[in-house]
Amino acid sequence: MSELSLPGAPEVEIRLRRSARARRLSLRISSLDGRVTLTLPKRVPLREGRAFLLEKADWIRSHLEQQPARVLVEPGTTLMIEGRPVEIRPGSGRRLRWQGEAALEVPGPAPTRRLERYLRELARDRLAAASDHYAARLGRSYSSLTLRDTRSRWGSCSSTGGLMYSWRLILAAPEVLRYVAAHEVAHLQEMNHSRAFWAVVQDLYGDYEPPRRWLQSEGNALHRFRFEAAREGD
Repeated sequence: MSELSLPGAPEVEIRLRRSARARRLSLRISSLDGRVTLTLPKRVPLREGRAFLLEKADWIRSHLEQQPARVLVEPGTTLMIEGRPVEIRPGSGRRLRWQGEAALEVPGPAPTRRLERYLRELARDRLAAASDHYAARLGRSYSSLTLRDTRSRWGSCSSTGGLMYSWRLILAAPEVLRYVAAHEVAHLQEMNHSRAFWAVVQDLYGDYEPPRRWLQSEGNALHRFRFEAAREGD
């Protein structure tokens, strides 16, 4: 994908996607991270794409204004970790140090990268523990557990029993993370979203509606935290 930009204040980066299947120009704004993608049919000239962007400029900006404000994580940032606000502070030495529950000192010349790595490790620990717990209750086993920075889903379960989770679940409250783990483990028994599946989730987790509603209404905000050194996948 190449990129265009929508001029103005502020300038908006546009991802350009060429498609042999597309029959018309179309715009998509991700509800998770605010990325704007313009899809052009293969033979449509780029100048038509630029004209289309200018025509839709007000629409694009009005939708972007509804997106959660992005937060660049750095020393001084207040970041949500396990559902509670934590101030990120510069640290010394080799290890991250908690100062009570409200502050985390992150040392090193690249603190953002080190913080992201720490959060991924913490997410893996919490998600593995929750997955083990629910899998044991279900009497099933999963084949693998991977973390990614997914934008389209919080978790998944493959037909071979592989569990995948978004590491950003560590930013949410523990009950939300545990609900997602119960949801994906339930797929080890029911590879669908039938009534039987939701009955398994209910049996494993209990009342799943509160965390499910939270993810639907507030989950997008977990993607507002941007890590300079963040990478897709593990």
